[in-house]
Amino acid sequence: MRLKTEIWVQAYMRGCQAGGAAAMLVKRGDGDAGAIYIKINRLDGTADLFGPAPAGMDATDAGRLFTACFAKGPVADRDAEVYLVQQRRYDSDLWLIEVEDRAGRHFLDDWLAKT
Repeated sequence: MRLKTEIWVQAYMRGCQAGGAAAMLVKRGDGDAGAIYIKINRLDGTADLFGPAPAGMDATDAGRLFTACFAKGPVADRDAEVYLVQQRRYDSDLWLIEVEDRAGRHFLDDWLAKT
């Protein structure tokens, strides 16, 4: 059984903070099953963005996997914001977490889909 989104988000944010990065909940979505997007603000005007991996990449029903939304790596912060506005049009129940980390650490090593 998959962990509720709200619990996963809380645990992820604590992990980021324990690693020395500020993590803030920007938008709260559906507590049980909302999609999660994670924006890594590099504090230099660029950002990385991670979102739910496509269903075919999900190895187990219990797992939650993420993939980079931009294949080329960090993008201008405004480009990440435009992408998120588009996603909100399709899914008003999504979650958005913003992590501030100059090194660009995403703390998703265990949850990145293998491409």
